Amino acid sequence: MPSFDVVSRFNFPELDNAINNTLKAIANRFDFRGSAVEITADKKEKKLKVVAEDGTKIKGVLEMFHSAASKRGLDLKSFDWEEGELTAGGRMKKDAKIRDGLEQEKAKEMVRLIKDSKMKVQASIQGEELRITGKQRDDLQAAMKMLEGAGMGIPLQFVNMRD
Repeated sequence: MPSFDVVSRFNFPELDNAINNTLKAIANRFDFRGSAVEITADKKEKKLKVVAEDGTKIKGVLEMFHSAASKRGLDLKSFDWEEGELTAGGRMKKDAKIRDGLEQEKAKEMVRLIKDSKMKVQASIQGEELRITGKQRDDLQAAMKMLEGAGMGIPLQFVNMRD
């Protein structure tokens, strides 16, 4: 029986490349000369931290980072940005949670969407993945299109297609 898996995986090596590209762009910009800007990623905690002198510099750094991330193929929906806050040294800090893996609530919402659509496919949650099975490949492709157009707010990848 044909099946495929729906996952939401984040590419951490490309995140490192996007951070390096952003730091190079900052070094070349005149308005950032002499200012201390810091961008760090914690892969275990799945967090990204940006620190700059003030709010306008944070905004500029984020614009450059978003540009570099999209050029590297990272989906910007993977970053859940928090509000900026003042640090002890009078600098601004902005954190982002990196979405990696399919959360249970989102998986349940996708299963509900598939069941409500009355498609001839079945969906089952398997850890951080959602397996969709059906009798015909066309039904699976229709389920893929429906999930892509549903606007789940997270990047989705369809892997492990089997006949």
